[in-house]
Amino acid sequence: MQLNHYNTNFKQRTFPIILVCDNVTNSSNIGSLFRIADAFGIEKVIFCGETIPLGRKMTKTSRATEKVVTFEAYESVSKVVSALKKQNYTIISLEITSKSLPIHTFPFSKEKPIALIVGDENFGISEEVLKLSDTVIHINMFGKNSSMNVVQATNIALYEITKQLI
Repeated sequence: MQLNHYNTNFKQRTFPIILVCDNVTNSSNIGSLFRIADAFGIEKVIFCGETIPLGRKMTKTSRATEKVVTFEAYESVSKVVSALKKQNYTIISLEITSKSLPIHTFPFSKEKPIALIVGDENFGISEEVLKLSDTVIHINMFGKNSSMNVVQATNIALYEITKQLI
């Protein structure tokens, strides 16, 4: 018998993870990030940028998870990341760089809360935020494309992080 969200026996829990979105502005992506945040039991989503479209198109994709996921919106991502750093969060950026580590090789610590930074659909995470990061991780890719959609990358990252934190 196929199960649905009314008859599964997954244990609900919240992980000490904040998802920080650096200028993610596509409505469908934002809605999907709400669904992922709910699915993986993360603490909060923080959207950073000048324009965060939280309208009808976003709610169509979110399937009402924006009503149950705690979220905030700010203009300056660097101020948000700096504040989280002062609150003892480990700042982890998900970006492919010359010094980034493959996600599957990185040991995520249960000792400190995590702020996972994901970036703009076209330009990724800003250089300023990468410099503020404690670690930069990436997802190994084996095709010809050099990047993947922010939603798919966030899915993979949160799966790996929560798998290690369980």
